Amino acid sequence: MKFLKSITILSVILMSYGAVAQSDKDQSTMADANDAKAKLLSEDASLQTFFDNSAGYVIFPNVGKGGLIVGASAGNGVLYENGTAQGMAKLKELSVGLQAGGQAIIEIIFFKDEAALNSFKDGDFEFSAGVSAVVLKSGKAKAAKYKDGVAVFALPKAGLMAEASVGGQKFDYTAL
Repeated sequence: MKFLKSITILSVILMSYGAVAQSDKDQSTMADANDAKAKLLSEDASLQTFFDNSAGYVIFPNVGKGGLIVGASAGNGVLYENGTAQGMAKLKELSVGLQAGGQAIIEIIFFKDEAALNSFKDGDFEFSAGVSAVVLKSGKAKAAKYKDGVAVFALPKAGLMAEASVGGQKFDYTAL
């Protein structure tokens, strides 16, 4: 009887662990997102106001962009509410127009209120053509404003690309 109880308890523990454990890729993305947040704040400390006052935010620590007339972007990120990771996100973009080059960036999207955050989580979220990212330089975030419930910031990491729009990006979200 003790053996059966021990097996039952062990099974419950293992199933519980499996239900909450993230994949190695998710854990790596979470670690990269934490590093990206620190990098963003070291680049512009006024960004802390957005972290403190938003309903939530999603950090894409490694977005790859590239194109020559036809372009594409992709990246994985982490959605946070109250500073706690709530899920994983994917960013995809396909564009056509005047663009050339390749670039790696950190992108962060702040959600002004619960409605904007829930729209993202429900899969109803995409950028309109008029939304653009504020490229971070010291003190630049202080003057930034929300547009349509979101504020978007980008920090170039490497490369050079002649294109700054984020219009047309699509997102997928999976709760943890």
